[in-house]
Amino acid sequence: MSHNEYKKGLLYGVLCYTIWGLFPLYWRLIDHVDSIEILAHRMLWSCLFMVTLFMGIRHLRLRNHIQKKSQYLMLLLTGILITFNWGLYIWAINHGYILQSSLGYYINPLVNVLLGYLFLHERLNRAQTLALILALAGVLYFTIDYGHFPIISLGLAFSFGIYGLLKKKMGLNATAALTVETIWMMPAALIYITFIASHGNSALNSFDWLTWLLLLLAGAVTAIPLLLYGKAAERISLTTLGFLQYVSPTGQFLIGVFVYREPFTTAHIICFSFIWVGLIIFTIDTIKQIKK
Repeated sequence: MSHNEYKKGLLYGVLCYTIWGLFPLYWRLIDHVDSIEILAHRMLWSCLFMVTLFMGIRHLRLRNHIQKKSQYLMLLLTGILITFNWGLYIWAINHGYILQSSLGYYINPLVNVLLGYLFLHERLNRAQTLALILALAGVLYFTIDYGHFPIISLGLAFSFGIYGLLKKKMGLNATAALTVETIWMMPAALIYITFIASHGNSALNSFDWLTWLLLLLAGAVTAIPLLLYGKAAERISLTTLGFLQYVSPTGQFLIGVFVYREPFTTAHIICFSFIWVGLIIFTIDTIKQIKK
């Protein structure tokens, strides 16, 4: 791969994670809407956005990039994974768990390293091993002291980590793959929205134009960073992609603490400290690898 393509991959990664880091501000604007309904709108409008985008790019044809039935079935699986990730994230943000979400995406880079080691035969050196151990220690301490297993954090970390792994292994065109994923998910979203609207339980029945607009834009807001993520995954390693992800949880963390004033307990401080130290070690090691 050329140096220019590698730089493009880094740029795509930084852009997508910056957008994701600001997501809590967007979803809290519609926290009066049920989380499942928001998810359904994300699925529906993301599909329409991607189909429109795909049809507008002349040189792109599905048959040129996705030729096997097994690839379509794999994209069904990745579509389910990313839908689960979206739903869990929206629910967490709108129910006051921004810090748990942030923790999940801090853990995710290390999950990427672990998955890369297990399934892509990417070597795990001493620094990466130490970073993983520190992250595990932080999660264990939080679980024991706080009294609750951080299921939201780990659910977000592993669902998105496995999604990234499968996308990396498939090696498909990012636009084509995301278009198929959203097409798979669209029927369920459309049925759900139609059902609750017909029973008068939808946010669409309120005739609140701002809510309508925000739900409509959820498609573009969702698809654009995912598209950037897919393009980044085509060009850079899963480990480097994990390194760039620090931008997103840092944004979420700052928003949770300073904008929405979520409680930041001693258990949070110790847990995050373990993970931050692990990430510092991992970052220094990654910079050394990039320089080499």
